[in-house]
Amino acid sequence: MLSKSVRLFVFSVVIFVLFCDTPVICQDQDAQLWTSLSIEAKLVKKLSANVSQELRFNENMTEAGTIYSDIGLEYKINKYFQVAVNYRFVEKRRKDNYYSFRQRMYVDIKYEKKLKPIKIQLRCRIQDEYADIGRDSDGGIAEYYLRNKFSLKWDTEKPITPYLSVELFTPLNSPWYGAFDNIRAATGIEYAFSKHHKIDVFYMIQKEFNVSRPETDFVVGLGYSFKL
Repeated sequence: MLSKSVRLFVFSVVIFVLFCDTPVICQDQDAQLWTSLSIEAKLVKKLSANVSQELRFNENMTEAGTIYSDIGLEYKINKYFQVAVNYRFVEKRRKDNYYSFRQRMYVDIKYEKKLKPIKIQLRCRIQDEYADIGRDSDGGIAEYYLRNKFSLKWDTEKPITPYLSVELFTPLNSPWYGAFDNIRAATGIEYAFSKHHKIDVFYMIQKEFNVSRPETDFVVGLGYSFKL
């Protein structure tokens, strides 16, 4: 008989499949490719630094839509909780083919619990972003978001780790308090070549809500991470 954690994982897979199968009406759609490279280094006990670079291709994977450059610190409070502070510089392609330059700060609070063979991960992120400071009439006005992410990982103690995740984006400066305007649902596989090298391959559906012209993105992702 399947354990409770396994049944929970299977149930989540079913929910994800149903989500992916939902028809999209009156929405823009796009196929995208997201690639990333990250490096993590331990500074002292419980404290590590990380840098990462990400390139996202949109318009059916034909143009470099967004470029992210991240740097941050992460502190492990105990075996369950971690906190991280990051700075991100963003170059986002506009419809006129110029790039919008943005700066983002965000704080993550992470929780992790192992219920073999499932690993549960929760992440709460608060972020603010400033776009086109001094360039546009509305440049420099901060956008605040609360982003909650829930992940299930199949903890097999082997190099391959399948997972599912769902993330909700809630704009904090929206007149509709508590409403979200974006949701991401993903399934993927992490493969650890060693304790230093790991790749992440995933498929994700991203949907916008509560906006005038919502978009649905079908994303294939490939990431590589190196831990010093």
